Amino acid sequence: MASAAEQLAANLNFSAFSKAEDLKKRIWFTLGALLVYRLGTYIPMPGIDPEALAQAFHQQSTGILGLFNMFAGGAVGRMAIFALGIMPYISASIIIQLMTSVIPSLEALKKEGEQGRKVINQYTRYGTVLLATVQAYGIAAGLQSTSSIVTNPGAFFILSSVITLVGGTMFLMWIGEQITARGIGNGISLIIFAGIAANLPSALANLLELGRTGALSTAIILIVAVVVVVCIAGVVFFERAQRRLLIQYPKRQVGNRMFQGDTSHLPLKLNTAGVIPPIFASSLLLLPVTIANFSDTSSLPGWATAIIASLGHGRPLYMLLYAGMIAFFAFFYTAIVFNPKDTADNLKKHGGFIPGIRPGERTADYIDYVLTRITVVGAIYLVVICLLPEILISAAGIPFYLGGTSLLIVVSVTMDTVAQVQGHLLAHQYEGLVKKAKLRGGRRGTR
Repeated sequence: MASAAEQLAANLNFSAFSKAEDLKKRIWFTLGALLVYRLGTYIPMPGIDPEALAQAFHQQSTGILGLFNMFAGGAVGRMAIFALGIMPYISASIIIQLMTSVIPSLEALKKEGEQGRKVINQYTRYGTVLLATVQAYGIAAGLQSTSSIVTNPGAFFILSSVITLVGGTMFLMWIGEQITARGIGNGISLIIFAGIAANLPSALANLLELGRTGALSTAIILIVAVVVVVCIAGVVFFERAQRRLLIQYPKRQVGNRMFQGDTSHLPLKLNTAGVIPPIFASSLLLLPVTIANFSDTSSLPGWATAIIASLGHGRPLYMLLYAGMIAFFAFFYTAIVFNPKDTADNLKKHGGFIPGIRPGERTADYIDYVLTRITVVGAIYLVVICLLPEILISAAGIPFYLGGTSLLIVVSVTMDTVAQVQGHLLAHQYEGLVKKAKLRGGRRGTR
């Protein structure tokens, strides 16, 4: 017999969506907030020459600026008020998460529940302001060093640029929090998703234009399409993959009745680290190339110049380091966000145990053993997904780039948002069934 949840899921249809007024309000609010974000990516900073900026950015678009421009939805290339995007907030969140495993006071706050999370969120906001200020000052100073980009260089330009960029980041952080609270999905993830998805139509149009002019053959375009479809299917499969550990609870006696022990599952995701490993690996690898492009490389020794040249897209050294860093950060970040000892202690506190495994330290060792094994598979999956586009670009010379990081973000956010929409529909239909049952019960009582 199908469960109640399965029956509700089977009954989801357009009519249920049309009756869910709260869900429609949330979706419209989310779309409106993302529209405000997209409009902000086209509002330029004051004191910038657009033509000189476009020419200078084109020369650096293959470095870390290109990566940030992808996450910012093209705002970096236009040097808009949202040029910093939401990345300072993400960086601050990652730093705070790392610090919670090192600083005992932060770790204690994390275990305090809702009040502790509020304090940690406030620390994250402070860190966002600090990181955004440092990055905004670096951008303003870098733009001012190129006199052709800034029309009126000076202290006022730097001050106004820092205030504008930091204000833009804090506004995006606020929009993301509002989407999370009043909209659908995770607001921060949806902002990044909107920035990446906004550039996909133009990239696809450029690819088809190259095929029309004969710069790319039809076979290469078909190979690109197949690789993209295979990557999307792989991301969907592996992001949903879990290893479920059976958790059993002992029998309990209430009065004279003996109740059978319950069973549940502890889900361990195959890719616990998410998109953090590719983001970290890409940023670290592109950073020296970007710094070298902005500086005078003639003064560098020959070995340094050779290493920088080997770190270009598609080079063997770049591929090797990229794969190694992704694998390292997959294990490192998994160890940060998931603590087997805490999980084992919580199970022991509530009377749960894994069949055949002694509660306490043995359970923590077993969970760590299983997590390490599935993280190996998750790291291999991340490496393959992120290196496939790089290999395609280097082998065929394709200018179209849909990186593994952007692919992971787009597919993961889409899956999460769709799941939340389905959850709202299920809740709405369940409330409707409860109301109908109460009405039927009331009518029978009056009879």
